[in-house]
Amino acid sequence: MNPVFLPFTRLGFPVAGLGLILLIGGVPQPASAQFAAHDPGVRGGAAGAGGPLSGLTQDELTFFNAGSATFQTAETIAGNNGGLGPRFNLDQCSGCHSQPAVGGTSPSVNPQPNIAVADGAKNTVPLFVKPNGPVVEARFKLNPDGSPDGGVHSLFVISGRNDGTGNASGCTAVQENFNAQFAAGNISLRIPTPVFGGGLIEAIADSAIMANLTANQTAKSQMGISGHPNRTSSFDINGTPNRSGNTGTITRFGWKAQNPSLLMFAGEAYNVEMGISNELFPTEREENPTCQYSVVPNDSTTVDGFQGLTVPNGISDIERFAFFMKFLAPPTPSPNTPGGATSIANGQQNFTNVGCSLCHTPSLQTSNVSQFAATTNITANLFSDLVLHHMGPNLADGIAQGGAAGDEFRTAPLWGLGQRIFLLHDGRTTDLVRAINAHSSAGNSQYGPSEANQVIAAFNALPVSAQQDLLNFLRSL
Repeated sequence: MNPVFLPFTRLGFPVAGLGLILLIGGVPQPASAQFAAHDPGVRGGAAGAGGPLSGLTQDELTFFNAGSATFQTAETIAGNNGGLGPRFNLDQCSGCHSQPAVGGTSPSVNPQPNIAVADGAKNTVPLFVKPNGPVVEARFKLNPDGSPDGGVHSLFVISGRNDGTGNASGCTAVQENFNAQFAAGNISLRIPTPVFGGGLIEAIADSAIMANLTANQTAKSQMGISGHPNRTSSFDINGTPNRSGNTGTITRFGWKAQNPSLLMFAGEAYNVEMGISNELFPTEREENPTCQYSVVPNDSTTVDGFQGLTVPNGISDIERFAFFMKFLAPPTPSPNTPGGATSIANGQQNFTNVGCSLCHTPSLQTSNVSQFAATTNITANLFSDLVLHHMGPNLADGIAQGGAAGDEFRTAPLWGLGQRIFLLHDGRTTDLVRAINAHSSAGNSQYGPSEANQVIAAFNALPVSAQQDLLNFLRSL
């Protein structure tokens, strides 16, 4: 078997899923036409990302730098950076978010196999965790009784670990049997989302998102794109934006747009990915008394002795993470690589012509009353409408979150796509052509057809040169 197809079977997708490469909306396509245009690959050169927004004040830059340092700090069992575990996926934010720079997505070399056994830990590396990436988290689709689960099950435990700050030889936490769950088809994988430009995304008003949804309705309807135009309950999963259950505001961070703010995104990740309780999630995910080596919550704002600290050092880690993401600049696109400036310009026009831009909105404007000048009234070239769309059974992960159904995902922002290695929510492919065609899917008994079917058919109907221009444009971002 060609190894390029292995991620589909390794991730538990049905063998029929392999046919999506040659099935566009259920219609067979010639293999020669399908592979004539090719992904130019991860763009080389400077990262063009990882730095601060332009226009920050000196104080804002201080918060950005403090947040960046904390984002790259490895957590330990005890001590100043204590609280790791009892269950965790990795020990530092930048381990997941490092490609092509800090704040990005999964690197080519996955640090998880090493962290699984670091400092004497006895974890078994699950079959789906590969040393050549991507970094993954695992969600169980169902509980043992058949009811929906959907939560993250952290891959590793600290039992047996001695990192110099604490000795967890007495910790009784036992690693779950992920290989058995994987064999049973009960695991859904996700890779890290890039956080570049997070502050700009946070500063986009709900009204701007809704106005964009109501724009181009005729074109969207003709292409089978429904959007989420209604301001109704966040628990209605049939065509509404993903909204906060209490405030009714549009949530926008994460693969399913499940988090409303960068602070919530940071607090949840700290708790779920590293097992570190904090001010937003103050209770340990596993209250095993044999595995607690730090005070609870593990991370919080300093109160005692605060006057002896500078403000960035006194605030909690999750606040520092949030400020880092809030002030993190979006990636800088390349004007002429790959393929040259003319090809890229033609590709952007083709991107619009086939309908990609109906969901991957090229730009949204931030609010003119944002807290920070650097995020006020800025054109954010994110290539996303920040809401949910039905993607059909080929991409469905079976996980419902808030207002997102099992086949719904937030339109992924494409800025920085040119330097991403692993594509789609589960990192199943590194090939842009395969990722594009994975958006096409006929319906089945559980899920309807993908909203992207006609767009993908239009892409595949382009002349080869026009397809190549579009691919070059995407890799220029």
